[in-house]
Amino acid sequence: MTDMIDQPTPRMRREMPGLGSDPQSVRQRIDAMEKLLERMFVIPGINKPVGLDVILDIIPGVGTISAAALGSYIAWEARNLRMSKWQVARMAGNIGFDMLLGLIPWVGAIPDLFFRSNTRNVRIIKRHLDKHHPETQTIDVKPGA
Repeated sequence: MTDMIDQPTPRMRREMPGLGSDPQSVRQRIDAMEKLLERMFVIPGINKPVGLDVILDIIPGVGTISAAALGSYIAWEARNLRMSKWQVARMAGNIGFDMLLGLIPWVGAIPDLFFRSNTRNVRIIKRHLDKHHPETQTIDVKPGA
């Protein structure tokens, strides 16, 4: 019974393309998570993208831990890709540093605008995927460019 819950069925994979464990699906999921955590919307006036990570850091304690847990999902995907322990440890360091900055009540959200651990971690995974799974490469186009 638990096997049915743990593994997506072939029908589910067809209907929901990003659900698989292949590198392309992982790339789609980490991109979506990074966008949610770091670039959900842009603050007018300063033209800086903000995501759930900064919003959660405004809530002392619980918000910071929640943001770190969500960011840990990206490192978990890296582990599932069998990335080196050094790369996963580096990602954990990024998450830990981001969490330490966020533990400063109210003010902790400000450094989070500049130190984007999730973006750094996605960049590490993308470099790994580009090197070991070149068929998953996508062209990143920045708006206005």
